[in-house]
Amino acid sequence: MRIGLISDTHIPSSGEAPPDEVIEAFRGVDLILHAGHAYTAQCIEWLERIAPVKSAESWLQGISESPMRTSTLQVFEFEGHRVGMTHELILKSLGDEVLPGAIDRYYPKNESIAQALEVIFGQPVDIVVFGYTHQAMLEEHDGVLLVNPGSPNLVRQEIGLGTVAILEVTPGARAAHIIDLATL
Repeated sequence: MRIGLISDTHIPSSGEAPPDEVIEAFRGVDLILHAGHAYTAQCIEWLERIAPVKSAESWLQGISESPMRTSTLQVFEFEGHRVGMTHELILKSLGDEVLPGAIDRYYPKNESIAQALEVIFGQPVDIVVFGYTHQAMLEEHDGVLLVNPGSPNLVRQEIGLGTVAILEVTPGARAAHIIDLATL
């Protein structure tokens, strides 16, 4: 299964729709996971022209986002993998600053990320998709793959081409990669 990952589209403040490069990046995906801050139903509907969408919400309650498609925390099972999705991932010693390299530098060495994530999601997960920071991140800790696709249109809080990600899962494997939309 091939899954498009996107977050922090911030429509309409960053544009009328996500950048058209998202269509190319997500060509052939079976599903899209939007990890929050879509803001409008029109953004989700735009993405649904590519593939079905599941969307997470953040603590900032959705400005016009459909409650039928959003939830603060969600857990899905795809091809035998449990995928936890949230907008804002908050971890001990990091708060909401879960940035590339921060877990290695600041998370307590004697504590398990996998166990902390189990508490957050209410069950064990082996993949976590999140947003909030607008910075792409792809790391594995304690057997859990953490993916933040970044933002497709807000790079360092400025409008421009950013990133999305692709997650591929099969019954025995999982892999993800970040796509820089400016390279398409």
